[in-house]
Amino acid sequence: MPESMLEVIKRQLAGCSDAVYQSIQVHDHSCLLMYIPSIVDTRSLQENITAALKAEAIAENDWTDYMKRLDQGFAFNIPYIKAYDPHEAADLIVAGNALLCIEELPFVYYFEISQYQKRAVSQSQNELVVIGPQEAFIEDIESNLSLLRHRIKHPDLKTKHYSIGKYTKTDVYVVYIEGLYKPEILAEIEETLQGISTDGIMGISYLAEYLRHNNFSPFPIYQYTERPDSVAASLMEGRIGILQDGTPSALLMPTTFFTLLQSSEDYYQSFYAGSWIRLVRLFFSIISMILPSLYVAITTFHPEIIPSNLLITIASARENIPFSALTEAIIMELTFEALREAGTRIPKPVGQTVSIIGGIVIGQTAVQAGIVSAPMVIVVSITGIASYIIPHLELGLTLRLLRFVLLLLGGTMGLIGVFIAAFVIYGHLANLKSFGTPYLQPVAPLIFQDWKDTLFRVPTTHMSKRSSAYTNRNLKRKGQK
Repeated sequence: MPESMLEVIKRQLAGCSDAVYQSIQVHDHSCLLMYIPSIVDTRSLQENITAALKAEAIAENDWTDYMKRLDQGFAFNIPYIKAYDPHEAADLIVAGNALLCIEELPFVYYFEISQYQKRAVSQSQNELVVIGPQEAFIEDIESNLSLLRHRIKHPDLKTKHYSIGKYTKTDVYVVYIEGLYKPEILAEIEETLQGISTDGIMGISYLAEYLRHNNFSPFPIYQYTERPDSVAASLMEGRIGILQDGTPSALLMPTTFFTLLQSSEDYYQSFYAGSWIRLVRLFFSIISMILPSLYVAITTFHPEIIPSNLLITIASARENIPFSALTEAIIMELTFEALREAGTRIPKPVGQTVSIIGGIVIGQTAVQAGIVSAPMVIVVSITGIASYIIPHLELGLTLRLLRFVLLLLGGTMGLIGVFIAAFVIYGHLANLKSFGTPYLQPVAPLIFQDWKDTLFRVPTTHMSKRSSAYTNRNLKRKGQK
């Protein structure tokens, strides 16, 4: 190998004190093995590469014959590939490959024997189910792909690889099923991924921001999931997924508002239970956003619509409260948000206890001290519980944010402000699209055929067609008898 190529490689790795340069003489020719021990499979390195070179060094073979076997791919028990660019060769080493340099050759051979530390496949933490698979994605991309291919054993499951980030060179895979996806969506995703120029991608949420295309809507236009079964089911509906190395979650697109209210457990239970739970989720998702603003608007501007007995109870509870209903609601909502965030950040053994006990103690003490009224504590508590019913965190965060907007309008304009805000939000949702798919489909536009798996779920045997929200090809599911 020309000296200049070896010099370039070593210059690229200058300062990498953990890089190993192992020299081995084979038939009076100098061979240099380069690797980083912490990220290669050292057992495979010793058994398949180093041992083979040392055995060849003591064998009475001809060098020309050895070079011929090396060129034909018979010199080692594991596959190896040629690399001609010294900069590419340096990148291969830091990516976990072992390089073999032979002094008179203008290229190097590299062996893909990378091995990184990874955790075992464990139970899903954010999308828990009682019935159904319990495993979830981990940070290793190869393991995640194997979990997905374990569920879809068909050659039409396609993957496209991208390496993103100048320094991180993060592996990203776009996954889809041939013949089901919308080609224009895949083309848009590929164009976006190819156009990303950044130092690094540390999480899949980085990619999500690039895919928004300057869409400043607070509502998520994609779906995060850490469950392989959810990704597999979505791909069979015609959706497209993105997996990223180092992230235990996948992105699914396109998505709709009603998809974000669905859970994978809906399909593992009976259709009666699944349909009932979906309606409950829809109701409480609205409650989590609008209940505090309704309470403040009615008690402040429209007390006449409250029944007399209830109005007397509320008035007596607020008799000595020094704050207005709006201020009282904002104080309690911010306190509840602080407790929720604290419960998330505190170590798990005490986090849940602190959240529950802190909420009870603060609420009771605030009522006894006359800072807030008991009805307001009840309203905020119901609102907080309702927000936990939403199965997808991104939608829940959006509704929590909009809750404060509605609360301010309800406290300053009454029910008129609440209704105006509700109509604006609905108009925004009706106009919003996720990769060309209407966000409220099949409600707006109205498509009755797709209602079989929206607000409620019909038996699986009656869902013979895929939703037109995700695909316009091959709508009929196969295997229906």
